[in-house]
Amino acid sequence: MTMSHVNPTPLPSLEHQIQLRRAVIASTIGTAIEWYDFFLYSTVTGLVFAKLFFPHSDPWVGTLEAFAIYAVGFAARPVGAAIFGHYGDRIGRKSTLIATLLLMGLATFAVALVPTYQSIGIWGAVILTILRFIQGVGVGGEWGGSVLMSMEWARSDKTRGLIASWPQFGVPCGLFLANLAVLAFSQMSGDQFLAWGWRIPFALSLILVGVGLYIRLGILETPVFTRLVAEQKIERAPMLAVLIEHPKEILLSAFARMSEQAPFYIFTAFIFSYGIGSLKVSRDFLLTAVLAASVLSFVSIPVFGHLSDQIGRKTMYMIGAAVTGVFGFIYFGMLNTASEPIIFLAIFLSLVPHDMQYGPQAALIAESFTGRLRYSGASLGYQLASVIAGGPAPLIATWLYKTYQSATAVALYIAACAVITLIATALMTDYTGKDISGEYKMQ
Repeated sequence: MTMSHVNPTPLPSLEHQIQLRRAVIASTIGTAIEWYDFFLYSTVTGLVFAKLFFPHSDPWVGTLEAFAIYAVGFAARPVGAAIFGHYGDRIGRKSTLIATLLLMGLATFAVALVPTYQSIGIWGAVILTILRFIQGVGVGGEWGGSVLMSMEWARSDKTRGLIASWPQFGVPCGLFLANLAVLAFSQMSGDQFLAWGWRIPFALSLILVGVGLYIRLGILETPVFTRLVAEQKIERAPMLAVLIEHPKEILLSAFARMSEQAPFYIFTAFIFSYGIGSLKVSRDFLLTAVLAASVLSFVSIPVFGHLSDQIGRKTMYMIGAAVTGVFGFIYFGMLNTASEPIIFLAIFLSLVPHDMQYGPQAALIAESFTGRLRYSGASLGYQLASVIAGGPAPLIATWLYKTYQSATAVALYIAACAVITLIATALMTDYTGKDISGEYKMQ
């Protein structure tokens, strides 16, 4: 990797606006592609992997084994945050984001080529685990860079919540694309979905990576990083420095994500095994419902990001956490009616409490760290939650349901996550609308 080209001369106002728009578009589209890759794996895990890679296990045990591999990607995300956070603070946001996109896309494409248990036995699962780890490393470095690429072009302290929420918009886009691809090839391949249909969406990742690279190569480095280079404030070991200077902010960022991330993967990954195995609804019905939920998030994420600029980042975030804690019981109550319209409505609404937190989350976390350490600190705080929240969530939900034979146990787990988030968020500093001065200061 080499340092991104930087120009310390401030841009004229009109040119700055053009670059801001380009940065937001590049971050959002690139992030959507990366999350397509990551969510594609999430969607297919509950539908396919238990059957193809653990065929001799009890169905629920096979699902647990498949979700264990799925969790590996989350364990790898802090590793990616450490690696790419270092380079993001050393050589620039742009170069690092190009590297994460390549790593993620190539690993996803390789999943399409993995032989099943029938062909090479347990080695298929081993290869899947390695590729899932690589995926996790890639997405672990993506989030921090994409958020900073947008937020560090902001001209006003009053709009950081909205601007930083656009890369978050990449999550429902990626979820939509992943579920749309699986749904389309599920219908096209029919009975052959387990034979070859599930592989095509993974193979298509190669085309999306080409699109993402074309867009990201055309943007400039952010004004904040440009100024840090000009003022020779680049940290030699940013990851070590942020661990020394901001340990509280890293830990609070991770715990603040509990009620956002854990329920999200219950609502978008666990729902497939629960819906098919317990509710006895079809694969395509569930895919369509999650698809609809992701479309609703297209609107709700930027709306709640903007709202956080008006009422405060922490206030908006804590409202979302409280709603999530209650919604888990409503969600499973609606699912267990066994009425397809009500099940569809439950899934359709399931991401709104998540979006109440995810919209303001990028600014809430990124604002907590100084400019020279922001990529490292924000990435590490954000991705550590993957180990304690996102990765284990479908695994824990599957185990709780199998053990207690009741979805109430899963709802209680969601409520416990909400309590942790409320405590952590209350202890964070709110920088909404503030001039984060010195090396923090935006252009």
